Amino acid sequence: MTNLAGTTTRNTAERTVKSVPGQPDMWFFVLFEMALFTAYFSVYLVQRALNPELYLQSQANLDLRTGVLNTVALLLSSLTLARCVQASRAGANRPALTNAYLTIFFGLVFLVSKVIEWIREIRMGNTFTSDEFFQHYYFLTSIHCIHVLIGFVVLGVVVYQLWSPARRSQQIVETGATFWHNVDLLWIVIFALLYVVR
Repeated sequence: MTNLAGTTTRNTAERTVKSVPGQPDMWFFVLFEMALFTAYFSVYLVQRALNPELYLQSQANLDLRTGVLNTVALLLSSLTLARCVQASRAGANRPALTNAYLTIFFGLVFLVSKVIEWIREIRMGNTFTSDEFFQHYYFLTSIHCIHVLIGFVVLGVVVYQLWSPARRSQQIVETGATFWHNVDLLWIVIFALLYVVR
């Protein structure tokens, strides 16, 4: 009797253990990217400390409101994608799809805003070759936008999975969400370094 009770308790405990969402390979990729970007962020901060006046003067050319708009757009995209994952887990396909489309919309808002910002900076004469700060600015924002574009492909896969309950893979939906949240997290750090840190 005691053995049976112990087995039941263990089975219940095993069922309540939550696994990490998505595929392990994606988490390895996310951790690798974080390490890579952390190294680059460290280089940026060291170079900034060596020439603070130049960085402050160049940074003053950036429009903080645009940076805030970009950040809000990506935070909203993370919120809608989190709601998409929750709805998908509950088997509510229509709300999941709606939130996936909203995520794509907010991602597009970010991308269009960033392109407009680049055009504005180039017209002001702030190009990649202007100075060290703008080399970092264009490198970081360009690499991040490439991640956003890859994220659109990932979100397309998520939408494809959600279209039909017969082929839906919750693991793929959550793996896609993991990638997108990583893109958003990277932007928050980039925003802080380029627009906020003084």
